[in-house]
Amino acid sequence: MKNCDKYGKGYYMPPEDYTDWVKKDRITTPPEWCSVDLRDGNQALITPMSLEEKLEFFKLLVRVGFKEIEVGFPAASETEFNFLRRLVEDNLIPDDVTVQVLTQSREHIIRRTFEALRGCRRAIVHLYNSTSVAQREQVFRKSKEEIVKIATDGAALVKKLAEEDGGDYRFEYSPESFTGTEPEFALEICNAVIGVFDPTPDRKLIINLPSTVEMSMPHVYACQIEYMHKHLAKRDCVCISLHPHNDRGCGVADAELGVLAGADRVEGTLFGNGERTGNVDIVTLALNMYTHGVDPLLDLSDLPAVREVYERLTNMTVPPRQPYAGQLVFTAFSGSHQDAIAKGLEFRKETGRKRWDVPYLPIDPTDVGRSYDGDVIRINSQSGKGGIGYMLENTFGYHLPKNMRESVGYAVKNASDHAHKELLPDEVMKVFSDEFINIESPYSFVRYDVTNAGEGVRACVTLRSGGKLVDYIGSGNGALDAITNALQCNINVKFGNLQYSEHALEEGSHSRAAAYVGITDALDHRVWAVGVDNDIMRASVKALVGAINKLLTGTHSFGDD
Repeated sequence: MKNCDKYGKGYYMPPEDYTDWVKKDRITTPPEWCSVDLRDGNQALITPMSLEEKLEFFKLLVRVGFKEIEVGFPAASETEFNFLRRLVEDNLIPDDVTVQVLTQSREHIIRRTFEALRGCRRAIVHLYNSTSVAQREQVFRKSKEEIVKIATDGAALVKKLAEEDGGDYRFEYSPESFTGTEPEFALEICNAVIGVFDPTPDRKLIINLPSTVEMSMPHVYACQIEYMHKHLAKRDCVCISLHPHNDRGCGVADAELGVLAGADRVEGTLFGNGERTGNVDIVTLALNMYTHGVDPLLDLSDLPAVREVYERLTNMTVPPRQPYAGQLVFTAFSGSHQDAIAKGLEFRKETGRKRWDVPYLPIDPTDVGRSYDGDVIRINSQSGKGGIGYMLENTFGYHLPKNMRESVGYAVKNASDHAHKELLPDEVMKVFSDEFINIESPYSFVRYDVTNAGEGVRACVTLRSGGKLVDYIGSGNGALDAITNALQCNINVKFGNLQYSEHALEEGSHSRAAAYVGITDALDHRVWAVGVDNDIMRASVKALVGAINKLLTGTHSFGDD
């Protein structure tokens, strides 16, 4: 591509090596979570949410388990102001939830923010000003000293108004555009704000270090965070918070490495909504921890319901490949993947294993409100016999013999290929039924009768062919053997190597039974058919007649033994 020489490193590394985070392989304790869906996420919508929509979204965030929720920028608009007033005046904030409000470090905005907060039992006042080289030079055209004064003047006013109000307030400061700020200057301005607020261990100041614009690889952000973690004044009185954006597509990695580097808290949104490419996706972060055996302390056990509310209120769409929440993230179309998943799930049943290690599924879909049948195994022309067999068994109750799965797989995949689309479960069942169950042409089963004959059994089988009823008589060691011999000897078809299995399709005395019969022709190619009936013997004869019909008409899909 042309013009790459106009781009360069816009970020700054700490003055020394800060890489203790490299020695850690996972997060073992969840961070404090703060949802910014109602502020950062809402301001990024083409049509921001109405007051009533924001109320519904707020209730969703409470149900999920967020204890800190940034509810808006009260000075930005009447809707933002009125939303906070509604929460306060209607007593809609649960006792264990703290709302957070955002304000620039500007006097009239700070004062308007406290007007909105009046009467609020508990809140976090989030103060910010921009500190990056680009913002200082191009937007504000101010020196470092002037930028520090903006921050400290704002902090002093926030502290004063909070004391006058008498409410239960905590404070947060963000050097906005932290990732484009020299680490030494970011430390200087944060320490100056810490000096103004004078936090204590039991009332910590939140120092939020946002990746307002993601400029670097994630390990650079981690080094920046570790530098701040090790050098911030009164560290035992400070909660380090992260607010990663996703400009480079690495927001989740930034957050995870930032927590390893010493951060205590993460601000983000459901499904990564937010300005430009969005904020960090808290759903992904939380469930990443969950797959490592750590309770994230957020309830995402009904993720489809969370997604439904999110999509309806924001008019945004969760992409089909979004981690954990996307429609297709647990779906296997590939035959080898389907086979491995089906075998893995069966292995868990057989062994009673607790630890989750099913191939291709990093998380049990049922833990987030998804299902195996509708979400995991889906069928198209790329699918394999294992996945198709799994669907027929788990959705419709047909336990295909192992050697039959090849024939059924070819039939279903061919149907999908010709239709050029995915086959839904009922469509898969229709292919299976049309091509394998109770095949009645050129012969259809009418009735059978067996009697004891010496040491064996004598059978009479009545079939309909060409509108006529014909009786076929034979003998054998058992009923099915006698019926097989009757047909083998009297119908112009040669077959052998009969394989047979059966099972009930439902429970109860009047349940239907399924019988499976495989036979080979003169070239040792095997065909399969299924008989279904309320009587297992009738089902068996129907399966045998169906297999003979497939040999006679050449409408079979050969399967390997």
